[in-house]
Amino acid sequence: MRIMTFQKGPSTALGVVDGDSVIDLSSVQGSAVAKDMLTLIEGDLEALAAIRSAAARAPVSARLPLGGVKPALPIARPPKFVCVGLNYAEHAKEGGHAMPTYPSFFLRVHTSLIPAGAPVVLPKCSIQLDYECELTVVIGRRGRHIPEDRALDHVFGYTLFNDVSVRDYQRKTSQWTPGKNFDATGPLGPHIVTADELPPGASGLRIATRVNGKTMQDSDTGDMIFSTARTIAILSEIMTLEPGDMIATGTPSGVAHARKPPAWMQPGDTVEVEVERIGTLRNPVVAEA
Repeated sequence: MRIMTFQKGPSTALGVVDGDSVIDLSSVQGSAVAKDMLTLIEGDLEALAAIRSAAARAPVSARLPLGGVKPALPIARPPKFVCVGLNYAEHAKEGGHAMPTYPSFFLRVHTSLIPAGAPVVLPKCSIQLDYECELTVVIGRRGRHIPEDRALDHVFGYTLFNDVSVRDYQRKTSQWTPGKNFDATGPLGPHIVTADELPPGASGLRIATRVNGKTMQDSDTGDMIFSTARTIAILSEIMTLEPGDMIATGTPSGVAHARKPPAWMQPGDTVEVEVERIGTLRNPVVAEA
């Protein structure tokens, strides 16, 4: 099932994507369904069953054209947003890094995140705006010290992320936080695909980035050094994973900074992230006002 959060007047609503339509669950009469994505995830299988039932009996009036709705962030405020760096061997190599034996983790703050369609902002202080397509895991069940062979039981679904990086600020220190957390540099969404719709761990899926229609990154999620299950197991040694937590699993080779000359994104560009069977995340690039 594909589920999205979209703008509805001054608020947001939860919808099930069905082909070229979005079923507005708030318009299905008599449905005791979750009102937002985090509540849905926390409700686990019972909540999923409720929205399946509501979608199945939705009237025609509850169906909206997919192209006519404005996506919101899938989860308004994810409890945690954890990113994995250097998780594809060729990407580590192109950046001059040795093959990692342990994941590089960093966090994204809420103000850096934007929904599909919203503009990525090139800050005044830099021209080094880079793209990074990433498969992103949505945690569905709370857990600590999760064994790797049970880690996928804790996954609700998967979505898309573009870990847009301001490279000169990323390299100002050994910590990547500055370059990864400028406002409006983290496109996320537009929907979440439940885990049952995809291969285990969402492995073996094509992952790509296009800028103005030109393919810049093109790889396979099966090439990740640390799989979805392994990443969850490692993270859960450190912290309790909670429903709604998101884990961006790293980017493949082909990023702008490794090209000669570097292919930095510029105002007027359109950047697209695509993962097979999950969808496409598309955003324009603008200059900071």
